[in-house]
Amino acid sequence: MKLLCLALGGWLAAGGLPARGTRLKDLVEIEGVRDNQLVGYGLVVGLAGTGDGRQATFPAQSLANLLERMGVAVPPTSFQIKNTAAVMVTATLPPFAQPGMHIDATVAAMGDARNLQGGILILTSLRGADGQVYAVAQGPVVTGGFGAGGSGATKVVNHPTVGRTPAGGIVERPAPSVAPRAVVRLQVRQADFTTASRIVEAVNKKFPPAAAHAENPGLVSVTIPEGYIAQPTEFVALLEELTVDPDRPARVVINERTGTIVLGKDVRISPVAILHGNLSVEIQTTYEVSQPAPLSPGGTTQVVPQTTAAVKEEVARNVVLKQGATVEELVRALAAIGSTPRDVIAILQNLREAGALEAAIEVI
Repeated sequence: MKLLCLALGGWLAAGGLPARGTRLKDLVEIEGVRDNQLVGYGLVVGLAGTGDGRQATFPAQSLANLLERMGVAVPPTSFQIKNTAAVMVTATLPPFAQPGMHIDATVAAMGDARNLQGGILILTSLRGADGQVYAVAQGPVVTGGFGAGGSGATKVVNHPTVGRTPAGGIVERPAPSVAPRAVVRLQVRQADFTTASRIVEAVNKKFPPAAAHAENPGLVSVTIPEGYIAQPTEFVALLEELTVDPDRPARVVINERTGTIVLGKDVRISPVAILHGNLSVEIQTTYEVSQPAPLSPGGTTQVVPQTTAAVKEEVARNVVLKQGATVEELVRALAAIGSTPRDVIAILQNLREAGALEAAIEVI
């Protein structure tokens, strides 16, 4: 297991590179400008015998209803539909989507279909959370995987029961997006008092007099200046290009499953000494065969266990971190004493308990 430590901010500062702000576009969302999720139920036809079987009854009923609307009355129990599969269709309606725009749709099998490869999605209505139809989808299903073989051996690559219809959805109703009018409300993606204050400062510096104020750490309201009242889109574009230096809390993120440890540039270490050593105890049991001497009366062969114990203790290694130690020094120190990822995790937790690690530890 490898140790991965990211402290890019500290390394850039050590190298003397100038700090660059982050675009406001990457820090906030515009209130009312959001995606909308769509969902629908449909049928995929044209499968090569890999569709739903008798265990799922609703695909047959759905196909019978579809044929009835086309003037063909067929009882659902009178046919098998191995070439048809019932699917759930999902899509994302982008903000300000207009009728006629094409969007991608994702198709997932609902019943016991084994493979959607080569199938075609029949016209399916896609509805929003309000129950209104915002798009329809139809077209070939691209799975990105396949399954092959018979009863003796099968081979499955990727996930053949989920696919996509590229550009198979057509928007039928405008997206319920709210365009900014007199006030633009900026939703900070990671709510923070300092970051919100810096956003207000950057906006007011660019568009004097004061046009922005923070309602809370996660919301900043910006009044559109009079010169841009008729051009709100252009004003929002100018806002998005502003650069702000966001404030990040000192945090150490640990993923014990993968051995990944990420440390931010603001992590500071108080004066502390770290003593690290390994004690390993190894116990082995071997079995030896004991045979009686030749021609000995009443002798039998026996299996005799032989147990050995060995204790190995490595010499403790220590490092000393002085006042104002940086993340880079911490990483180098832990690597110098040969720490494994699990050792580093334990050391960081001990540092936190000792009050020497000035950061929050988050385990994911």
